[in-house]
Amino acid sequence: MTSYLDPTGCPAERPPLAQMAAPTRELHEALDAHARAGGTAWLHPTDRTIQRDLLGSPNVVSWQEAKAAFLIAGDGAWSELPHLYGRYGTPGSSELIAALRTLESARCAVVTDCGMQAIALVADALMIPGSHAVVMRQIYNKAKTYFDWVARRVGGSITTVDDGDPEAVAVSMRPNTRFVFAETFTNPLMRAQDIRALRAACGRAHLVVDTTIATPWAFSPPALAQGATIVVGSLTKALGGRDTALGGYIATDDAELGNQLMDLLAMRGGILDDARARAIAAQLPAASDAHARRCTSATRIAAFLAKHPRVETVFHPSLPDHPDAAVIARDYRRLGSIVSFRASGLDELGHRHLADVLVSTIVPRYALSFDGLPTKVNHHKTVSEYFTPSDQVARSGIDRLIRLGVGIEDPDDVIACLNWALHHAANVSTEDLDRWREERARTLGLA
Repeated sequence: MTSYLDPTGCPAERPPLAQMAAPTRELHEALDAHARAGGTAWLHPTDRTIQRDLLGSPNVVSWQEAKAAFLIAGDGAWSELPHLYGRYGTPGSSELIAALRTLESARCAVVTDCGMQAIALVADALMIPGSHAVVMRQIYNKAKTYFDWVARRVGGSITTVDDGDPEAVAVSMRPNTRFVFAETFTNPLMRAQDIRALRAACGRAHLVVDTTIATPWAFSPPALAQGATIVVGSLTKALGGRDTALGGYIATDDAELGNQLMDLLAMRGGILDDARARAIAAQLPAASDAHARRCTSATRIAAFLAKHPRVETVFHPSLPDHPDAAVIARDYRRLGSIVSFRASGLDELGHRHLADVLVSTIVPRYALSFDGLPTKVNHHKTVSEYFTPSDQVARSGIDRLIRLGVGIEDPDDVIACLNWALHHAANVSTEDLDRWREERARTLGLA
């Protein structure tokens, strides 16, 4: 290789890899072998990478022209382009985007590193200086906080209205209203949005619907076909279905907006990484089956609790006295896996104690989130409204609630645990529970 190191001249042939030092030769031979084996020129000898060997500028030029075509044509978003750099997208995210477009019957989709990122992107794209938005009262607390923060930052404003009241939405609309934001089903009261009625009330503003709890599998026809202009959702919950990966997504038929969202994501970061995207995309059919199973189980559990002598109120879309029953029958095919209930004669601390007693049966696990494998239980005030004044929680109708995220167990086994806890919680002391937790931690090797 000495002749190649002389700055006064150089051989006509390219430097031969075979004559290079062992570290150089071994690395690049391994990279080439990996490319031959998998059909993609990754920059690691065994794994996918956030970049790949593009073999020269023509492929970059082609990618840039394809991006321009998306922006000009208004049909799809450049989130679908082939993998160039991991911050823009990966092969796994492209595969997942294609699946989500099919699920949502959408022209555009963008995937993000979590569901809250998807909500924040939409808010940042839509809330321009001096603008206004209308949000439903029961949306996710972090989403409320973010909307308020964005509005203050740009000199805008937010109006909050009750879920299930499209007339209040219509009255709240202003010439500068940019979007209406709703969640379905709501958590923890499991209200169902009438998307068609909300669309009629929105006028020209965007209707953004968070369908994390309902999922795309719930709607007939899809939410975008019913009048939503933007759907946001979490991939962490039902679409992931195993509690193993954070993720979020946005779906829309508005290609101009879709490309704006992708530009914003490319600038500030937050794309879903390749490994998580691949994992979620690969198991979507199984996730759908598991979600259907959980919804069926939740319906059975809700019916049991609704007839239980020690239960005051149950919240689940399957129940005949649900306030949105007509809309549910018309537009929803799956009814969600969350069941919330209020026990008779117990105050807030009593509900917290009941949840802890239920956990001591082992089958329901005290945990956050929902739509994973095991059934999860938590006391709503402790988990979601810990810093909210109790009188405010009561005024919102979300006081004294236990929340179940139903899993894939046999529903009768979950019912058995619920029934035992409802009948025997008063006989279990906090000291008993302390001892149980200590013993449980030792048994599991956690202590």
